[in-house]
This record gives sequence, structure tokens and C-alpha cells, in this order.
Amino acid sequence: MCRLFGLSSAPERTLATFWLLDAPDSLSRQSHHDPDGTGLGYFDADGAPHVDKAPIAAYQDRAFAQDARQVRSATFLAHVRYASTGNLEARNTHPFQQDGRLFAHNGVIEGLDDLDAHLGDDRSLVAGDTDSERFFALITRETRDRDGDITAGIEHAARWIARNLPVYALNLVLVTRDELWALRYPDTHELFVLERPAGGLHGDRHLDHSGSHGRMRVHSEHLAGHPAVVVASERMDDNPHWRALRPGELLHVGPDLHTTHHLVLPDPPAHLLTLDDLRPDAAASQRAA
Repeated sequence: MCRLFGLSSAPERTLATFWLLDAPDSLSRQSHHDPDGTGLGYFDADGAPHVDKAPIAAYQDRAFAQDARQVRSATFLAHVRYASTGNLEARNTHPFQQDGRLFAHNGVIEGLDDLDAHLGDDRSLVAGDTDSERFFALITRETRDRDGDITAGIEHAARWIARNLPVYALNLVLVTRDELWALRYPDTHELFVLERPAGGLHGDRHLDHSGSHGRMRVHSEHLAGHPAVVVASERMDDNPHWRALRPGELLHVGPDLHTTHHLVLPDPPAHLLTLDDLRPDAAASQRAA
């Protein structure tokens, strides 16, 4: 199953290390289960987005090993891919970038010809073959149509897909230079949020999050003195304040770390898919490791 990780420390720019090869619960170990691509998105001091990604497993990516992904940003987005749609190419590897925003998705959307027809000219936003990037393009268009309101853009795009296309899951994380959004829909896969105070649970510790099933590890000494909000596909430490998003819940983390929660999709998809409905490769990509 693909794994999502998002972090915001806005407005503070945090130096974070995404451990990949030498950590017990590393992205490298996770990538043995999710072998089809690794990606990390972040923003530089001028607010320009950057994406480092490769269509291979993290344990095979020398660039990941050489610099341990030490970058400074107010927001981060990481993804490990188990392909369900699209060939193993960089253009199909998450995160994706559109209009200065970064996006990653875990799930399956079918009926892509219908989605392409609905996108019309905005299909040009999509460089690859994935359902995920098409979903992002619809969010981008709906956001533009609503004067840049990303919350409304996500809500309207997800609602259209839920009404009109076969859906297995639409879990997503979207980030800008100082904001973060996360959607869990429906109840197929879990997605968790932790509103972490400076120093964490004990008030004096750096961030050192490790996936409970060997998914990934993220370390930041800077967050001993600064708060952050973390979103992940699994609880990444024993902090009791991790909370599962409700099915249909859209989380927004503002530039001051203020969080808002809205139940934007209270009903299940009109055409809800099960594992038995999926192609064998798609079904394999959605099973928990």
C-alpha cells in the first residue's frame, strides 16, 4: 500500500532528515513492500516547490542514500509508491506539482476516460498516466474556478469523483509553502494527524517519528523548540494524541498551524469498489503490507 507523510511547522522553516537506509524503521525498509517509487516534496526559502523522486525503490536510490534528504522547509510531503495505475516512470511518481502546489494520493480511481472528458483542456496539466495526477488536475481546476480557495477546490473535486466514478480510496495530502491539507475518504485506508507541541509529548524532545511497521522515519532536532502538525498513513510513535481522520474529513493546517476540520463527504461513494473489484495489480497495491 502506498504511504503518505506530511508535515507543517509553518511559519518556522524546519531542518528535517528523512532516514532511508540506516534507520531501523526507514523509508528504505518500507520500500521493500512499496517498491515502485519514492518522492519528497518541499519548498525553498523563496517559496519555490522542489520534488526529488525516482521510479525505483528507496533502497535502490543512491541519491536518497547520499544526502539522507536533509532539507529545510516549512512544509514537507513524502510518498512511497506501490503502483496501481501508470508505468514505473518518474512522471508517474508522487508527489506531483501543479500551480506551485504539491500533491500525493493513496487509493484507486477508475473510469479515467470519463475523468479525462470532464477535465477537458485541463487534461494538459497531467504529464503522466496515473489516476492520482488526474485527481490533482481536477483539484487544480476547481481551485482556480473558486478564486484560489484550495479547501473548496479539494471538496468539489472529491465530491464530483465520489458521485460519478468508481472509487476505492481518495486519501490525499496537498501542501503549499506554508499550508497543508489532508483528506481521508472513504473508510478504506486510515489517515492520522498529530498536532505536536514544541518538544512533543514531554516538552523537551526533538521530533523522531518512526513508522510502527517499518514504513519510514523522520528526524528534526529543530522541533524540540517549535510546534508542528504531522499527517501520516500510520501512527509513527507512541504519542497518545494521534487521531484518525474520520471518513470524509478534510483537514486544513494554516500558515500559523491553526487547524480546521470539515466533514465534506458524509456519504460513501456512489460506486464504491472493493479489493475484489480491482485488477490484480491494483488490488495488490492497496493491501496493507
